[in-house]
Formats: sequence, structure tokens, C-alpha cells
Amino acid sequence: MAPSETVDPGWHTFMLHSAEYAQWCHESFGYYLHHAPNSKLRTQGLMVDVVGRIREAGFFVDDRLWGTAGDCNAPTCCGDGPCC
Repeated sequence: MAPSETVDPGWHTFMLHSAEYAQWCHESFGYYLHHAPNSKLRTQGLMVDVVGRIREAGFFVDDRLWGTAGDCNAPTCCGDGPCC
């Protein structure tokens, strides 16, 4: 899983608050979610996949932060499918 360029700085900041981040990870995923910078190239397809997984886990996704809505052609592609 990879964050968007917009989300990545927020993730870094959250991780600086290590106790809160560790607790959130445990409550949200049941394990500590490590951050591996540059582990994957951020492509439109990857971001759509990540957004889908986040939604499936029950979290709200603001498409403006993930680069999935603005780069797509409505109405067929709005960040919730394998488009673009």
C-alpha cells in the first residue's frame, strides 16, 4: 500500500507521534503499519487500488487527497474503479 504525494507528508507527521500512531494502527489494523518510502511508484492505477482497499476497510476517502478524482473523466471514473 502506498500513500499519495499529498497524503505522504501527513503520514510522516502522524508517525512522529509514535504512541498515538501505534495505538491507531493497533485499533485500525491489529498491527503496526510500517512506512516504506519509495516502496512503489505512485501510478493512477495504484492509487485507485489503494483507495479501494481503504474504503473496503471502512474508512472515508477524500479523493482530492489521493489524486483519483481530479485526474479522471466523469462519470465513468471517479476514484472508485479501475479507470484512467
